[in-house]
Amino acid sequence: MAVAMSAFLTGSVTVMSSFAGRDLHMTTAEITWMNAATSLSSGALLLFFGSIADLFGRKSMFIGSMFLFSVFCLSAGFSKSGLTLDILCGVLGIWSAAAVPPAQGMLGVIYQKPSKRKNYAFGCFSAGNPMGFVFGIIFSGLATQIFNWRAGFWLLAIVYLGVTVLAIFTVPNDAAQKQPVNEETLKRLDLPGTAMTILGIGMFCAALSLGGDAPNGWKTPYVLIMLILGVLLIAAFVVWEIKYPYAMIDMNIWKDRDFSLLLAILATGFIGFPIFSFWIALYFQVELGYSSLETGVHMMPMFVCGLLANLVAALIQHRVSNKLLVAIGAVAYVTAFVLAAVNRYGDSYWAFAFPAFCLCVVGADFQFIVANMYVLSSMPANRQSVAGSLFQTLTRLCTAVGYGIATAIFKAVETSPATSGYYAHNAAEPYAATFWFSASAAVIALFLVPFLRIGTQGHKGDKGRLAEKPGGSVEQAEDAGIKEKVDVKGSEGQINSKDLPLST
Repeated sequence: MAVAMSAFLTGSVTVMSSFAGRDLHMTTAEITWMNAATSLSSGALLLFFGSIADLFGRKSMFIGSMFLFSVFCLSAGFSKSGLTLDILCGVLGIWSAAAVPPAQGMLGVIYQKPSKRKNYAFGCFSAGNPMGFVFGIIFSGLATQIFNWRAGFWLLAIVYLGVTVLAIFTVPNDAAQKQPVNEETLKRLDLPGTAMTILGIGMFCAALSLGGDAPNGWKTPYVLIMLILGVLLIAAFVVWEIKYPYAMIDMNIWKDRDFSLLLAILATGFIGFPIFSFWIALYFQVELGYSSLETGVHMMPMFVCGLLANLVAALIQHRVSNKLLVAIGAVAYVTAFVLAAVNRYGDSYWAFAFPAFCLCVVGADFQFIVANMYVLSSMPANRQSVAGSLFQTLTRLCTAVGYGIATAIFKAVETSPATSGYYAHNAAEPYAATFWFSASAAVIALFLVPFLRIGTQGHKGDKGRLAEKPGGSVEQAEDAGIKEKVDVKGSEGQINSKDLPLST
């Protein structure tokens, strides 16, 4: 339910967005920002919350974040303007970001050693993404149909209040050693890096989304300023993380070729996946006149195929080359987005949308579960929350950036539609343009997959990526425990090492 939190909200917003937009007189950019704000705030803060969870404890943070998510869902249902709703969706993204790192961190510590059982456990954890999204579509679609769009948020509040109460009594106590609040732990939180992430990604995505609606388009001064400042702050963040001794991300991890390739492949797919889900739902509601419930029913194949894909991946991950699973996911993504892109107004749902729904979740889930296992196996036990955060951060920032670019593309095509050719005088053209963008991003993965060298994960004898690294940052990664060598720059530029026992 933690990893499902963001997906549940995204699914709910997907089916209620057009109705909320109509009721609150929202622009296209404001409607898009209902989802983009959630992805942006959660993506920008996941690493920060991962550090907090690893340093100060996981259970209380896990429970508190779900409770606050419930409270602000209740508040979102009472929104009186589009701006208020966008801001509250951004706040909901903060609490969803605070729930995932402790949840993933606790699982990572409990299941330290790669095994079939760990594959099954994280397969169930990963299933929260498709399950949350489609349950959000169905339940919020039903609530919106019976009452109105506000009921979708209130339903989310009820669900997560119940989960909070359940978690208090069932989640195991966090046995990890907690750090005192002092100057050194505050340095480890990397507050400057967090600020640069939030401001950089926020300005960049805001500029992309607002450019189409600005008075002078992309030439509007505030759009250009936000775009330039966003890029500069993102670049500054990368430099800062390389130089800062307490950086949230150890930049040396990117030297692992398969690690970098996996996350790059995952990013190319996750740029397009939320775009596809959001814009095709908007197409169903605005152009085809579907109700929220009808939209949810038509998107049901994502739920069924998502569960099956997670199950299959978890069962065969220790037997079949994970490179093959990633390749299947890449091909599934491209095929799904192309099918959606060539679909025009009046074309058959069963010929285009249905197979696209089935294939897109195969792509997402196959790549998600493989990358998730690899990332967690690349980090020591006391960095498991940050490891999960790094992975989740990438997907959500890709979502935020993707929404911004797709909004700009949609507005441009809607303003200047084609007068001849395949999409001439067809209502599907601006939506198809966003799907072509998704397909073009996903195609990049097809050229990256051949360079992967990853085999099976969780097979007998697999000790994880840490055990495979010679000397350096990991002293020992065996059943008896894991030790991490933390490098800290001394006052005279010397490197001092200290071993921290992390598990017994």
